[in-house]
Amino acid sequence: MAATNEGKKLVRSPSGLRMVPENGAFCSPFSLDEPQWVPDKEHHCRRCGKCFCDKCCSKKVPLPRMYFIDPVRQCAECALTSQKESEFFDKQIKVLVNGAVFLVTSSSSEKGETVSSRLSNNHRYLYLDGENHFEIEVARIINVQVLTEGFTPGEKDIHTYTSLLENPYITEGGNTRATGMLVQYKMLGSQEPKQLKLSVSDDFNSNKKMSVGWLAAMHKSILEKFKVQQLGMVLSFTW
Repeated sequence: MAATNEGKKLVRSPSGLRMVPENGAFCSPFSLDEPQWVPDKEHHCRRCGKCFCDKCCSKKVPLPRMYFIDPVRQCAECALTSQKESEFFDKQIKVLVNGAVFLVTSSSSEKGETVSSRLSNNHRYLYLDGENHFEIEVARIINVQVLTEGFTPGEKDIHTYTSLLENPYITEGGNTRATGMLVQYKMLGSQEPKQLKLSVSDDFNSNKKMSVGWLAAMHKSILEKFKVQQLGMVLSFTW
């Protein structure tokens, strides 16, 4: 079960005020740590930590990935990246937290169950609520396949997004309408992967559009998760 202590505290750093989880274990998997600043008295970009002249580091842009309350100074390159990410936090994350309805089947059972699937408020868990409540820790998801109309798993038009927890690559298929999603994950203490299939059903009527939108948002979130892990690896070598 997910822990429930999700309190936050106000922290003052050289970069600005941040509202961070009291327990670091509850940080969002989409968040970034503050970078170490390059030793210098010039202006520093809050995202990359490098120093710039005032002209090259004058933009103040929101940086929710580091929990900043107010927009912070960033270099031109980082400001552009942060601006592009704002749609993910303003739109996709909200869609995932609001949830959608799917028909879910597991690798251990052929019987499907109608559930509401949503991302937890701290972005750390995927909640599945039907007759019972079930949780999957996002960090333990090892593979996601977004299924598209007219094809079955393994065929050419499946979008596969694989996290760095297993293999450092991503491949993409075409752009047809999403009809479902396969999620592979590992339970704590187990090395044997489990699998769930979430399917959009025509029986859900008005909820169908919402479910397809949720899949598209999940699509985006896996890409963002990959980018965070990749950036973490790069920074570990840089510093």
